[in-house]
Amino acid sequence: MLTIVFAESALETIPEQLWGHSAIRKYAEKKRRHPQFLILDRSYHHAAMMQLEGNEKKGRPDIVHFSLLEALGSPLNREGMLRLCVHTLSNDVIFVDQKTRLPRNYNRFLGLMEQLFELGRIPPEGPSLLTLTKNISLPRLITDLKPDRTIVFSQDGTPRTMEQAVYEFAGKKNPLAIVGGFPHGTFSEEVMKLADYVVSVDRDTLEAWTVTARIIYEYEALIGLPARRLTTEN
Repeated sequence: MLTIVFAESALETIPEQLWGHSAIRKYAEKKRRHPQFLILDRSYHHAAMMQLEGNEKKGRPDIVHFSLLEALGSPLNREGMLRLCVHTLSNDVIFVDQKTRLPRNYNRFLGLMEQLFELGRIPPEGPSLLTLTKNISLPRLITDLKPDRTIVFSQDGTPRTMEQAVYEFAGKKNPLAIVGGFPHGTFSEEVMKLADYVVSVDRDTLEAWTVTARIIYEYEALIGLPARRLTTEN
């Protein structure tokens, strides 16, 4: 089973230090909710976010949204051979069940994330599709996942084609791909130390959802999944 972790993702509720900013107060009044229950989004909170240290990596929940949509709709996930986790800059971790069907509408996705951060799980009762666990560092998460090969995809890595990179997963039972869930900047040194390989798959910085789709397809090809799905019945 392939595991993909979206690391240092720009998904969090509005930090307390911004609650008093006029733009945040206006946004909260419109939503009729306290800022602590709302997701930080640069589209709405850019002016307030300039106060935050490292703000260039924050406030882009759409990256997680698009990346998860790509992954959850893949044949690999439909075969039950993909595990997805979202690690945030605040060291929260979202575990995503394979049966999860996220809303395609972005505003509905934000609403879902706000509910998740408030309640800790979706749905509130019954089998959980999304589970939020707080205060889990990325090294601890990786230790718990027990991968037998870990690749970090980063512009700072060794140039490799995606096919070459994913081939490193050949013969592995629990391979792990780490993809950045943030818009700008680079991985922390902590993330780099977790990798067996750090690879760059293009001369330009690619969006996380593009990298995700290509990782999944190359892994499907590596294990012969496309041909197998065409020759077998459900």
